[in-house]
Amino acid sequence: MARRVADYRTLSGPQKAGIIMLSLDQDRASKLFSMMEMDEIKELSSTMSQLGSISAEVIEQLFLEFVEEISGTGSLMGSFDSTERLLRQTMPQDRVEEIMEELRGPAGRTMWDKLGNVNEQVLANYLKNEYPQTVAVVLSKIRPDHAARVIGLMPEDFATEVIMRMLRMENVQREILEDVEKTLRTEFMSNLAATVRRDPHEMMAEIFNNFDRSAEARFMQALEERNREAAERIKAMMFTFEDLIKVDPSGIQTILRHVDKDKLALGLKGGSEEVRNLFFSNMSERAGKILREDMEAMGPVRLSDVDEAQAAIVNQAKDLAASGEIVIAGAGEDELVY
Repeated sequence: MARRVADYRTLSGPQKAGIIMLSLDQDRASKLFSMMEMDEIKELSSTMSQLGSISAEVIEQLFLEFVEEISGTGSLMGSFDSTERLLRQTMPQDRVEEIMEELRGPAGRTMWDKLGNVNEQVLANYLKNEYPQTVAVVLSKIRPDHAARVIGLMPEDFATEVIMRMLRMENVQREILEDVEKTLRTEFMSNLAATVRRDPHEMMAEIFNNFDRSAEARFMQALEERNREAAERIKAMMFTFEDLIKVDPSGIQTILRHVDKDKLALGLKGGSEEVRNLFFSNMSERAGKILREDMEAMGPVRLSDVDEAQAAIVNQAKDLAASGEIVIAGAGEDELVY
């Protein structure tokens, strides 16, 4: 005989969530499910299927409790700490730690997505201490370009052994893959957020790189007035379209092979004469003529469109620099600028 819930205060958090979901119409419930991860949907569905009979009084009390808690706060502040506190009230400790580790880890929906966002040097330093077969499994699951950079940073003999294992590797059994994922989560990803600390000036430099010209000038001026030292550090880390003059001829030719030609025409239309000449001098006469004609045919263009095109070209150049395909020289020395 199915049990009957008579007191909403005896319900766990997942049970309350299940009742609310069952009380919603199909469209609203579908929208909520679409925002959840598959594991969350499975957990909630399992809870819903075991609820049994719920009285109308319990449903009413539950919704009243929900409304009172929301309205009583006046406003809500979502944070890692508040989320973790709430989760600890409704689920086991190990499950909470797993969820919070994923929230705090690098962006990505799966473990392999997250691993693909880890700096290749950090990943190489960790993997070089693992068994070659384990490393082969890991590298076979991430993007080829990222795997190539990681392999390139490993000791040559070890890297060669990993390559041989990858060549001989057949379909990996699900149990082995799950063990590798569990090890990565508990021994590597969980410690990553605590061990990798990014310079806030570097992060802000990237944000400034993505401002349009007006916003960049406005915020930089405001920052200079309040903290000139921080402003100068950010300026030194920024990489703009005009900084492409620091790229050597072979690097410019590499960029030309990768960038979208329409974006190049739009970006150069708003660039300085120096940058224009740099690109045209590294193109064939025919290609240069076609590009000039394309730029002239555009007529007047919006500055925001020029900024967007230049940002795309700069991001492409930074990707090429990060992969070692081009070198962006710093002032007076050879270094990569990010």
